[in-house]
Amino acid sequence: MNIIKITGGLGNQMFQYALYLKLKSLGRDVKIDDLTEYEKPDARPNMLWCFDASYEAASRQEIDSLTDGFMNLSHRVRRKLLGRRSLKYSEADCNFDEQVLQRDPAYLTGYFQSEKYFKNIENQVRQAFSFSHRIWEGLDEQLVQRIREYQGKIEGFLSVSVHVRRGDYLNSSEVYGGICTGKYYQKAIELMREKYPQAVFFVFSNDPVWTGEWIKERYGEDKAFVVVEGTDENNGYLDLFLMSKCRHHIIANSSFSWWGAWLNSNREKTVIAPSKWLNNQECRDIYTQEMIKISPCGERVFR
Repeated sequence: MNIIKITGGLGNQMFQYALYLKLKSLGRDVKIDDLTEYEKPDARPNMLWCFDASYEAASRQEIDSLTDGFMNLSHRVRRKLLGRRSLKYSEADCNFDEQVLQRDPAYLTGYFQSEKYFKNIENQVRQAFSFSHRIWEGLDEQLVQRIREYQGKIEGFLSVSVHVRRGDYLNSSEVYGGICTGKYYQKAIELMREKYPQAVFFVFSNDPVWTGEWIKERYGEDKAFVVVEGTDENNGYLDLFLMSKCRHHIIANSSFSWWGAWLNSNREKTVIAPSKWLNNQECRDIYTQEMIKISPCGERVFR
């Protein structure tokens, strides 16, 4: 048996679920650990429900069996004397790791942020990540109307999504900071305007007030920019839904906007991404073939 631990925000959960589908396609007995992460008081919620994603959940006993996590006295004494007999395997780094697909049995942890894990079952993954009607349930009627209005504009214009990730990224600037700079966005917008003079930019951010001010400072009252407002961390899937409806994309170094661009099935789409993904690792395999890379200093990178 293989067990995949679900952790992180929605974008990370989607990569982990895509790996689940890949292992299932290989005929593996595979389950999802949706217990361990969510026992923590500060855990981000499991949002795979917004796709009606179905999976076989691992029991606590199955998780403990693969991780040697049983807490009764005999197991604790044996671990102290002989060490832990865990089948836990963590991906080697942020790039595609063949061992993830080969280990069996294994308890798999990581983010698995590469299309290489599931490229050959792309259609299955796209079908699995079709948004459920449940995303509208329990929402304020005014919010539903606002999102539908955004959707109408996005589908009616030559729309480009722009993702500006702040919030949690500011608290981990040593890892994420200095990558999606003002020069990055300015060059990306310039390239999009060269290719698509009629482009309308729909800007998504977890700090829309700051982002709106930043846009106004650089582009004035330009009507080609629309800052998407009204969503929050609890219903971020609405932003992902709207991003996926855009024709082209300027993404952040974020799995969230990576998926926003990937879910757009248009083969002619333009996707611009930062040439660096993390400050502490070289992430080569996060990039898909069509992505155009821009450096933090605003230069196009051709490698």
